[in-house]
Amino acid sequence: MSGLTFDLIKTDGKARLGTLMTAHGPIDTPAFMPVGTAATVKAMTPEAVAGTGAQIILANTYHLMLRPGAERVERFGGLHKFMNWPGPILTDSGGFQVMSLSELRKLEEEGVTFRSHVDGAYHKLTPERAIQIQHMLDADITMVLDECTPYPAEDNAVKDSMELSMRWAARSKKAFRESKGYGLFGIVQGGVHAEFRERSAKALIDIGFDGYAVGGLAVGEGRELMFSTLDVTVPHLPPDRPRYLMGVGKPEDLVGAIRRGIDMFDCVLPTRSGRTDQAFTRRGTLNMRNARHRDDPRPIDPDCACYACSNYSRGYLHHLIQAKEILAAMLMTWHNLHYYQELMKGMRDAIAEGGLDAFTAVFAAEQAAGDIEPV
Repeated sequence: MSGLTFDLIKTDGKARLGTLMTAHGPIDTPAFMPVGTAATVKAMTPEAVAGTGAQIILANTYHLMLRPGAERVERFGGLHKFMNWPGPILTDSGGFQVMSLSELRKLEEEGVTFRSHVDGAYHKLTPERAIQIQHMLDADITMVLDECTPYPAEDNAVKDSMELSMRWAARSKKAFRESKGYGLFGIVQGGVHAEFRERSAKALIDIGFDGYAVGGLAVGEGRELMFSTLDVTVPHLPPDRPRYLMGVGKPEDLVGAIRRGIDMFDCVLPTRSGRTDQAFTRRGTLNMRNARHRDDPRPIDPDCACYACSNYSRGYLHHLIQAKEILAAMLMTWHNLHYYQELMKGMRDAIAEGGLDAFTAVFAAEQAAGDIEPV
């Protein structure tokens, strides 16, 4: 397929440095995608998101098909124009959100019928409809419709779920309109079972996709099991295509997954944590509600160059949080997204220089050391 171009520049162990070229610009990998579920990254302007170093964002088919509707977004000229984000966009097919509506949906071979959480109306999402919606949204990277297998689940249930997802993947591929700069990713399923993961990867490769995502992780299995599942999955993925771990995760998760050959990530954690007063730093996570910050003149992270750290003290942020001011969520989110992008850049630089082991050692040591108390 020639829709997307992926150039693998260098490797360091299993970690990869690359560039993915899309219709709306390049993505340097490893890459973290801020989540803009409903055509907005919460508490951030598009310009601010770009200012953190993000090159691509994620939006969601399920939420946008319900409100404001894919047809309306298309009339505005697509999602890029609608939300004023000129860079690449990846759209999640909606499978994860639909599957989470266990009491409000009916799963069949054809697709899934569900009740909207917005107004209670019934909708049907099929592989073909999911692809059509993402085309109307003008997504640079479209995801196949899949069933996100819950954890834990019986072996037969995991197998049946994976096989259904592979049939849906084939239908998604058939419905996708190929175009230069636009691509379709398949999603590997199979729970935490090495055999099912291998079968899923091979089935997707036979169908043929521009990239390959690993789904069905970060759903309660824990970091150790997630990493061991990646260990038995990633080797079966084509080396000349980007690899995307969906819905992950904490900084330690990103570092570990990159060392296992993953190229792309998304997660609500940095934005959601920003709205709940948690700050990610080189020296671990801070709870900015804590009273110890109220008289602290230092920034969140003295080594951070983000807008929040360049202009505001911990004491001021603590005050904003206590006063329940909207600016608190904006500045905290800004910092967290900047930190995630700096972590990605640091890992890209380390891979380029062949120094990933040293980078990882410093990262782990700083995280373990914790926050430095003011003098």
